Amino acid sequence: MPVLSTSSPFLQPARLRCPQNSPGRQRRHTLPASEFRCLSPEDAISVFEIEREAFISVSGDCPLHLDEIRHFLTLCPELSLGWFEEGRLVAFIIGSLWDQDRLSQAALTLHKPRGTAVHIHVLAVHRACRQQGKGSILLWRYLQYLRCLPFARRALLMCEDFLVPFYEKCGFQALGPCQVTVGALAFTEMQHAVRGHAFMRRNSGC
Repeated sequence: MPVLSTSSPFLQPARLRCPQNSPGRQRRHTLPASEFRCLSPEDAISVFEIEREAFISVSGDCPLHLDEIRHFLTLCPELSLGWFEEGRLVAFIIGSLWDQDRLSQAALTLHKPRGTAVHIHVLAVHRACRQQGKGSILLWRYLQYLRCLPFARRALLMCEDFLVPFYEKCGFQALGPCQVTVGALAFTEMQHAVRGHAFMRRNSGC
């Protein structure tokens, strides 16, 4: 499977330009440096700490446990994306490939290398960084990144009903009830088409 290098413009550090005469330009420092990069198994503990705090208080469980995080970050690290500020993980997405039209229970633990659908297992933001739009910004960057991957055709995810409006605002469409259940929880399955592969490769350096 091809791996997109960090030369992709969507994985470059975010740089904020200051006006010519602003105090920030004189100090040379304004906001903490941001970096977007694919995750590695070494990031698993930081990922799990954010995920555990974000999900256990809401649903009582995590989409991925620590061994599953390590599993996906070993098999398909190129389908993950982390947002780091001053070297500290503040938000992340973990995905894997799936080879069927709809998600099934097996999609929770399997990575299908020949699949063309990217199953987004989890998106989470550190508690100190919520209500700042970081989740939608990270998801936008992730979808742009997927457009640089020649095998990716669409993104799939499942979420509880209260999150449907968030993902709709990010361009996802509801496919209806998901076949997957976790305990007493039921989910809506959502899809986002990944389009413009040739255009993105010609015009974005992918």
